[in-house]
Amino acid sequence: MTEPSQRLLSWGADRLRGMKRGLEKESLRAQPDGKLALTPHPAGLGSALTHPHITTDYSESQLELITGVHGSVESCLAELTDIHQFTLRTMQAQGGAAGEEMLWASSMPCGLPTDETIPLGRYGSSNVGRAKSVYRMGLGHRYGRRMQTISGIHYNWSMPGVDNEGYFALIRNFRRHAFLLLTLFGASPAVCSSFVEGRQHELQPLGQGGSLHMPHGTSLRMGRLGYQSDAQSTLAVSYNSLEGYAASLHDALTRPWPAYEAVGIRNPGGDYNQLATTLLQIENEFYGTIRPKRVIFPGERPLHALRERGVEYIEVRLMDLNPFERIGIDADTLRFLDVFLLHCLLSDSPPDTPQEIRELAQNQHLTAARGREPGLTLSRRGQPVSLVGWGLELLDELMPLAVAMDGLLDSEHHARVIAQARERLQAPDTLPSARVLAAVRRDHADSFVAFARAQSQRIRDELLALPWSAAQQARFEAMSAASVAEQQRIEAADTMPFEIYRQEYVSAARLGKPLEAVPA
Repeated sequence: MTEPSQRLLSWGADRLRGMKRGLEKESLRAQPDGKLALTPHPAGLGSALTHPHITTDYSESQLELITGVHGSVESCLAELTDIHQFTLRTMQAQGGAAGEEMLWASSMPCGLPTDETIPLGRYGSSNVGRAKSVYRMGLGHRYGRRMQTISGIHYNWSMPGVDNEGYFALIRNFRRHAFLLLTLFGASPAVCSSFVEGRQHELQPLGQGGSLHMPHGTSLRMGRLGYQSDAQSTLAVSYNSLEGYAASLHDALTRPWPAYEAVGIRNPGGDYNQLATTLLQIENEFYGTIRPKRVIFPGERPLHALRERGVEYIEVRLMDLNPFERIGIDADTLRFLDVFLLHCLLSDSPPDTPQEIRELAQNQHLTAARGREPGLTLSRRGQPVSLVGWGLELLDELMPLAVAMDGLLDSEHHARVIAQARERLQAPDTLPSARVLAAVRRDHADSFVAFARAQSQRIRDELLALPWSAAQQARFEAMSAASVAEQQRIEAADTMPFEIYRQEYVSAARLGKPLEAVPA
């Protein structure tokens, strides 16, 4: 097998410069006291249904800020900063209590109200808008609304000339080595006790302030408290091919699940409980650390798009918000991800097995809960291996690739970030998760909410103080107005009864045919 760095050099600089990336960043809107804002999505931000850059995720209170596709790390982060600035300025312009709201800086949520009072995202009266809200209602019934208030930052990444086989090879290696990203960048070792009220957990009290933590935790968001469920734990999805992956998803999207059948599509009053009673309502309900993706046509199912036209990019889903960064992530983290993803793509990637899939799930849970624990061992091909030792091996493999990237791109950043990661892995107190706990203890009397509230307020003030031109304001206001007009157009064009729309949308026929059945 040719070394990844040699394979990269054979590609040349032009192909490497074709690397593309984008970010999707979720953040709760929080009140100055550190509690969830229960106000509607700010009208000045336009339509959450149709705005290309500003929408909501699970909750009406959970913003999602989305960049376009970028050829450089710097331009990607600059656009995300612009979107933040407009969002915060619009929130401030509401006046009154709503004008003092801020974007919560942590992945783990602020102080939450009772589960049923967490507001679901609202997208208007169109069939597509109603379906988005009903889907969220279903998530609430299935997993509880609190779990859905966790926020992360997703990295969308592509490289020209990579086919389905190449992307799935990347995904297999990513899943094998994801423990390193959780260790280096996990930033959610603590949580407000309101998040786990009424749930079983292994968290330990953090002082007397109503906060809980794992002393050596890295990313509670990616552990057993995060996006996990008994139903989804029955899915052993293989990433050996698009055909196999699609078949696994197809099964989950069409297999009746007794607990969800008991909830039913509608309640006795006729209101909708969920979109479907199958194991997954729609594709996005499948929670993974990484997803194969492609842009879909209006109304098209994501699985159909993948089957018809193949993988276009991958979505990295395990990155926590870094509460020490203005927009939740920085340039060096993205540069590290670029090297890491290229290594996953260019390295040998044997097929996964059911045994390895179980092993990787256990490694993820161990790293999320105990990743900084001295001497922690993971499992690699059935054998115990030191997390730090395995991580150092990987970083040693990443370095020649980073040096090759720097040479092709006339840069010095990639080798530097790998060297920094090596230092931090061997000094766990310097990792973001350790820094969070240290700050909570040192500066905020053991209160996670007080820490995250202070970071959120500082970031709000810093972003509002950045330069902002009349031209920038006008451009974003025009986007907001256009999105409202587009939502109105969609609503005016609807003629189909919602129940017919729902039945058609979730029908197996919309998922596309298995690839082997599609004529060449």
